[in-house]
Amino acid sequence: MNAISIKGKSTSNIATQLDKVIAENFQPTLAIVFLSFKQDWNAVSEILNKKGIAVFGATTSGEFIDGDIEEGSIVMMLLDINPDYFKLMFLETGEQSTYENAKQLGIEGKKTFANPAFIIASGWLSNEGENIIDGITEGCGSEVTIFGGMAGDDMALEGPIAFTYNKSSDKGLVGLIIDENKIEMNGIATCGWKAIGTTKSITKSEANIIYTIDDKPALDMIIKYLGVDYDFSTGNEIVTQIGAYYPLQMEREGVAPVKRTAMLANKEDRSLICAGTVPQGSKVKFSLPPDFDAIEKVVEECNDLKTEKQQEADALIMFSCISRHLSFGILMSEEISQVKDVWNAPLVGFFSYGEFGKSKTGKHEFHNNTCCVVALKEK
Repeated sequence: MNAISIKGKSTSNIATQLDKVIAENFQPTLAIVFLSFKQDWNAVSEILNKKGIAVFGATTSGEFIDGDIEEGSIVMMLLDINPDYFKLMFLETGEQSTYENAKQLGIEGKKTFANPAFIIASGWLSNEGENIIDGITEGCGSEVTIFGGMAGDDMALEGPIAFTYNKSSDKGLVGLIIDENKIEMNGIATCGWKAIGTTKSITKSEANIIYTIDDKPALDMIIKYLGVDYDFSTGNEIVTQIGAYYPLQMEREGVAPVKRTAMLANKEDRSLICAGTVPQGSKVKFSLPPDFDAIEKVVEECNDLKTEKQQEADALIMFSCISRHLSFGILMSEEISQVKDVWNAPLVGFFSYGEFGKSKTGKHEFHNNTCCVVALKEK
């Protein structure tokens, strides 16, 4: 399987790039498309469909090829994968719940291939991340491989889109089902953030809203504990920064903690709105701001994945939390480049509002503040 990544600032620019690679006798059958919310995903999908190329797509809060980070652009990975080795599905939450749709995706994967794996992108379903994982595993089995990301919308926080040809929705779930008997697929969900302080309890929460931590208002608790000089007149901006720098680490027995980012705060009831559910009674720790160690940890775990499971890759896909970009700044391109160099394969990715995948010691689940890397290699 061959892979070529291209990028452009407009639909016409990406069409020119596509014509160029096809003129060089490359015949892609599948495009992994990540683009800014400002771009026209329907027009891009139309161009690809006319050339017989299937589309797996998501809007972003920044997109990248290798270590080149873009904003407001279109990036895509073109693959000449045998069409018999994959199947695309698009489902929208509405008449069916997100869980029911995800279960249907899992069932279809099991019916289509003896050994399926899933790459997924969802729209604005921040309360539904766990339901997506639970639905797929219910439909296909608990040992199935799942990686992906929740779409972004250039930090507008209004409604990121998952799409394929002729279908798109902020409540959409696009699933790329891979035949693992033909395409080797492995990945890792890794973070690098270090926990700090004592374990605390979520004493009141509902879905993705935390009202109290150790019986104190969640917003006041996190600001006081972390020594942040909060100014409410600045609106939501500083709360976004808190979530980016100091995610909560939800502890679980025997496995790595899962991160939860506070994306917004309610000034009236002093609650935090997270990018993922936080069950009442959960045990959490705060996090230290990231430093070079966080990048080193991510690269180390990718090297472990290469050594232990997948020595070679034809293509790499990365789903990286927007909080990593906010926290690392210009160092973000260093993390992406170093991950690419582990396999020395083409890489495409985007900054997401949540990540799906399996950590080194955990199970497949929904993450925040995490980098999920997927390696693909035709057998």
